[in-house]
This record gives sequence, structure tokens and C-alpha cells, in this order.
Amino acid sequence: MDLLIGALIFLPFLTVIIAIHELGHFHFARRFGMKVTEYFIGFGPWKIWSRRKGELEVGVKPIFIGGYVKIAGMNPFEENPPQDTPRLYGSKPIWQRAITIFAGPGTHFVVAALIFAVWLMVFGDPRTAPLTPLVIDEVEVTMNGDESPAAAAGIESGDRILVLGGVDRPTSEQLTEVVTSQVEDRPGEPLTVVVDRDGERVTLSVVPELAEVEGETRGRMGVIVAPPDPEPAGIGAALVGGVKEVGFAVRESFSQIGRVFGPEGIGRVFGLLFNDEQRTVNDAASVVGISEQVGATSSAGDWSTILYLFGFVTVFVGLINLVPLPPFDGGHLLTLAIEKVRGKPVDMRTLIPISAAVMAFFVMFVGATIVLDVTKPITVP
Repeated sequence: MDLLIGALIFLPFLTVIIAIHELGHFHFARRFGMKVTEYFIGFGPWKIWSRRKGELEVGVKPIFIGGYVKIAGMNPFEENPPQDTPRLYGSKPIWQRAITIFAGPGTHFVVAALIFAVWLMVFGDPRTAPLTPLVIDEVEVTMNGDESPAAAAGIESGDRILVLGGVDRPTSEQLTEVVTSQVEDRPGEPLTVVVDRDGERVTLSVVPELAEVEGETRGRMGVIVAPPDPEPAGIGAALVGGVKEVGFAVRESFSQIGRVFGPEGIGRVFGLLFNDEQRTVNDAASVVGISEQVGATSSAGDWSTILYLFGFVTVFVGLINLVPLPPFDGGHLLTLAIEKVRGKPVDMRTLIPISAAVMAFFVMFVGATIVLDVTKPITVP
């Protein structure tokens, strides 16, 4: 069930990201006067749906592992009429071709920044949660058979603890330590508590007592605190934070790409197919594994994690597309750089064996991770 729910959430998102990626190529190709004849989401020998307007055909194909924009002149075996020569990909300046190629993966970083910005505006950054004041979720009316110290001191549900016994913005662990220390070292003496109550700073005095909690005797005031929630960011801070988060995701993605596609990572993926070793959260996962994780996370109601994952995956896929090997966009950019240095075009036909080898490896690698996601699903602790 988690897999089905996750697929219904993750696959449409991935399709939108692919569509935007190809739209980046499409926009700049048309902007620079290149002839674009096809814009398709998915691959395959047949079409699910298509529509033609003039020389351009737009549609959807059944194998949802990517998409493409067909720009006249990029296929070295394609014949084009002489009148189209000025509009061919190879007829345009190198800088225009480079922008057209980079525009695809470049959209990933823009979209990811917006996703991260929405994440910060709606949920806030959980890494900053320890910096936010603890919130009194509940005040116990009685404790040890009498009125609880918190109730007697006037502490109310919803109060945010700013200071406790001289400790600014205490964590839940510090709260327990300070209260227990007060009872043991200065029994009967009041403890100063400063709270934020509806924007007003209120100072209270509470005399904590010893109480038994889960078989352990320790100091208590008679309150239950809620887990700290991160503060949602304003639109300006969220946009700036979204851009910064892209930088963090880029660094982390580089680390993951090196680990997954390095000799050790490749060996581990194919080795797991033939041994009894269990997979870990650090192992590579396909859309099947990611969909299952998304489904499990959504079932738990943790939409903050899902939204962040979408931003991270967007960056990761963008960087994969920039790998300097054909047929990836990074391979095309490398070819343009070589052409610039040499001062003459590169014969694209010589790159076809490399492209075929790269794609063959990529298909086998993805296939292996799909098999592993089915037979040895990753268990998230």
C-alpha cells in the first residue's frame, strides 16, 4: 500500500520535473531560432497522446524515465532540407547551444529553490527547532495528591518557556536537569520561570517537587511540554533560505553521486543482487524504493520531509544530467567545450558508441536497483 500511495505522489511530481527540464531546452532552442520538431515526455516506440501544430509535435510516450526535445541538427544521421540549414543546432553559435543545453538541468536548481522556499514558509527548518522556546502543552492540575507546582504558580497551557532558573530557552533535557537540581540542592525554594504568553513576557515562581516518572524519581513542576516546532519563515527569508538550501543539496548530492557511482558503490549494488546482505539507508534506490519511502512518510503525516525530499531529488537529478558523458546534457556541454578549444565541430557520430555504453550501464544500474527495491526493500528506522 505504501508503494502505491508513494507512486501516486512521487511519479506525478517526477513527471512535472521532467516536463520543466525539457521546457528549458525547448524555450531557449526556440528563442535562438533553432528548429524544434518534437517535445515529448517519456520514451518508447509508440505514443500515448500527441498533437501537432505546424512543424512541432507535442506528446506523451509510455516509458516514463525521462523526456526529450528534438532539435533539428542534433542527430548526426538525420537529413535536413537545405533551407533549414540556418536553423540547425550546429549552425548556431557555441554560446547559444551551450545555453540551450544547460537550460534543461538549470531549471532543476530554480525549481528546487522554490520547493525549499515553500518548505521553509509552510513548515520551517526543523534544524532550528532546538532554538525555539519549549511550549507548555498541558499543565497538570494535581501532583502527589495536591495542586501541582505549575498550577499553583499560574503557568498556563500555551506558555513558551524563555528562561528557567537562569537558563535561556532550555531544551526538554535541560528542563528536567534544572528542575531536578533545584529540588535536590535547594528543596522548597522557588525557581524563576519566564514565559512568553501571547507575546507578553511573564515572570513566575514555581516550587518544584520530587515525583516518580516511569519508575524514576526526579524533580517535576507538573507540566508536559510539546516537542519544539520550527518557526515558519517569511517570504523573503524563505527565498534566500531556499537558494542556500540548494547549495547544501548540491554539496550533499556530489557526495552521494561519488559514493553511489564510484567503484565501491557500483560493486555494492550488483553484489547485493547475489548475496544475503541487507541494504541500508545509504544504498542507492530507484523510483520504486523512493516511492515506497514517500508512501510510508505520507502515511505518517510527515509532509515536511516529503516536500524536502522533492527539493533534494530535483537537485540530484539536475546534477546527474550534468555528468560530462554523452548522452547526458553534461556530455553535450563537454563536446561544445572541446569544439571551442579545437576551433572545429566534433563529429557526433564518433560519440555514439560512448553514448550507447553509458546508456547500457545506466539501464542495467537502474534495473538492478529496481530489483533490489522489490526483493530487499530498505527499512527506514
